[in-house]
Amino acid sequence: MSCLALNASFEPLTIVPARRAVRLVLDGKAEILEEDSGHFFRSESRVVPVPAVIRLVRYVHVPYRFRRQVTNTFLFARDDYTCQYCGRRKSELRGRQFLTRDHIRPISRGGLNSWDNVVTSCSPCNNRKGGRLPAEAGLTLRHEPSEPNYVHLVWVVRRVTDAQAKYIRMFYGEAALAEVAARPGLAPEAIDSPTG
Repeated sequence: MSCLALNASFEPLTIVPARRAVRLVLDGKAEILEEDSGHFFRSESRVVPVPAVIRLVRYVHVPYRFRRQVTNTFLFARDDYTCQYCGRRKSELRGRQFLTRDHIRPISRGGLNSWDNVVTSCSPCNNRKGGRLPAEAGLTLRHEPSEPNYVHLVWVVRRVTDAQAKYIRMFYGEAALAEVAARPGLAPEAIDSPTG
């Protein structure tokens, strides 16, 4: 069970475990906007509905350019689980082939482990490239890498409910949900639900 956490301004911040959301509510730091109907946390003296969406009581300043650490989970999601050199998807890889993280400018040649220097690569392309630049190995990037929008990545990696999608749509607009509609992980009912 997961819960969408909104800033006091209704800006979607992240998805948190339901237990963490309940702690924020019980501590008076957040309020429940949407409940996961029929599910409750119970104690000896209280019954609290499982939150689907919470809103922080106080506004939390989020830096304009919030840096999210590069992880393979988010990297592969950013690149749609596709090798950025040959275009093969994860589902097309066979045997001992798999997706890897490739540094466009290798670390051994001064490259950084940053969003604009890493791409998803299948193991054959990564082995072919080795410690060289793509051009030196006869490879061409399909897309220029850039730092992704963290909220979009969360939608790709995790499932959002229709109640959560309503608030994402309210803040970012319909186009934001449509942008990730075809990617794995987003619940189809979340995309088609009315805004309410």
